[in-house]
Amino acid sequence: MSEIAASDGTGRRAERARRPLPPLLVLAAGAVAIVLALPLLYLGLRATEATAQSWDLILRMRTVWLTVRTLGLAVAVTAATGLLGVTAAWLVVRTDLPLRRAWAVLFALPLVFPSYVGAFALLSALGPRGLAQQLLAGPFGVDRLPDIGGFPGAFLALTLFTYPYVYLTTAAAIRGLDPTLEESARMLGHDRWRVFRRVTLPLLRPAIAAGGLLVALYTLHDFGAVSLMRYQTFTQAIFLQYRAAFDRTPAAILSLMLVGLALIVLVMEQRARGRARYYRSGPGALRRLRPAPLGRWRLPALAFSGVLVSLALILPVAVLVYWLVRGLDAGTPLNLTLGAAGNSILVSGGGALVAFAMAVPVAILAGRFPGRLARGIERVSYAGYALPGLVVALSLVFFAANYTPAIYQSLPLVIGAYVVLFLPQVSEPLRGAMLQIDPSLEDAARTLGLSRGGVLRRVVLPLAARPAFAGIALVFLTAMKELPATLLLRPTGFETLATRIWTGASAGLYSRAAAPALLLLAISAVPLFLLAGRIEVEEVRTG
Repeated sequence: MSEIAASDGTGRRAERARRPLPPLLVLAAGAVAIVLALPLLYLGLRATEATAQSWDLILRMRTVWLTVRTLGLAVAVTAATGLLGVTAAWLVVRTDLPLRRAWAVLFALPLVFPSYVGAFALLSALGPRGLAQQLLAGPFGVDRLPDIGGFPGAFLALTLFTYPYVYLTTAAAIRGLDPTLEESARMLGHDRWRVFRRVTLPLLRPAIAAGGLLVALYTLHDFGAVSLMRYQTFTQAIFLQYRAAFDRTPAAILSLMLVGLALIVLVMEQRARGRARYYRSGPGALRRLRPAPLGRWRLPALAFSGVLVSLALILPVAVLVYWLVRGLDAGTPLNLTLGAAGNSILVSGGGALVAFAMAVPVAILAGRFPGRLARGIERVSYAGYALPGLVVALSLVFFAANYTPAIYQSLPLVIGAYVVLFLPQVSEPLRGAMLQIDPSLEDAARTLGLSRGGVLRRVVLPLAARPAFAGIALVFLTAMKELPATLLLRPTGFETLATRIWTGASAGLYSRAAAPALLLLAISAVPLFLLAGRIEVEEVRTG
């Protein structure tokens, strides 16, 4: 029986002590950390200019209230997405749910929705005077539905459109489980629930924690959904400070406080991950896990899947189609520009590939040489992901305008912003893969004469190909939706689909925003379809 998860912190420390840090790896990871720390450096410079009036503005009870509201939303959304994501992953990978291949893709597709588009769709459909109210007004005389704004609306929008982070990471982890572990536990007399709680769930902790971390940090830096739902958080307060006052020092201090909240989330994720080892100490079994029969739970499972896909996918698509048809009927021209689509693919693809290249040294250092240096670099890499895009963009404008004017308002600067904002989306799956690759494989390859670079190319990267592809696809998808940094850093006249959507929606012309929004969804669905398709499920033969 392969080793499940041994909590031997002493052994790990001894193992680290025997492994010297490769200088090239430290240099590469350090260079990445310097680039990713630029927003923190910018905020620190701004904070040093703070006056007593600035601190008085910040140190009010309202700031404490903002902290409670922001953390409360992040905790609630992370818990809900964990429940939805793990349930969906379990159904498509480990049960005989009918049409599992279709559900595997449908569960992942809501990730293509930008939060501001998803929130708009929910308000348009379920708002007090929305489409649902119009349908109910005739037969039932309903003249107004309850307001979904505030915390309920922000919670619903962020949960529905971010749970795929947990679903994708957990489904991939379940797919890679060694079936002999569960079989051995059952031979020892444990029932299914006890096997899941004592064997399966501990093995899934890194994947669930990785997905939950991405959700929590996404919630902390989200601006679109909370603004449309009128739920004030740190990001909204930062944006209002930047807009309302020429002095950007209070906004910089609020941004640093937001980074502090992100650090709290990182510490919680590390504790949830635990100190156990998650790689196999033996060869395990090559066969796949057998799907478990749902029995009387089949109909509830189908109902759960149908409701989730209806709310997170069918409803927002239907709302966008409604506004598109309504606009065409009113004579609104089809605001569909293939040039903007090409620009979106260009900068998003470039950002995803550069982020992958920069994430490799960070993930190897964190996964193979855990220590203070690795933890420090890893936490710095999350700073940009926790900050609003506006803050990251302003920091890059500051450094580009003062030190590298040649790249000011250029595509490399836009791609650099995407890397700073979204690098954890690829580094986190890579680090999870490093934790599950047995170090003895690398030692054996070194014994056979391979250099460190050869081990990376011929052993580590092939074994980490699946999570690496997932990370690259996630960065591409998120960059396709990014708005504030693109608006501020793009070259003059450079349009993306996200800027087209914003131009229409900000002017209240939703019919003009519908066409580029649907095109954005169509393009984003392609890599997500490939990503979800890699969650292989076995066909169940009945009869």
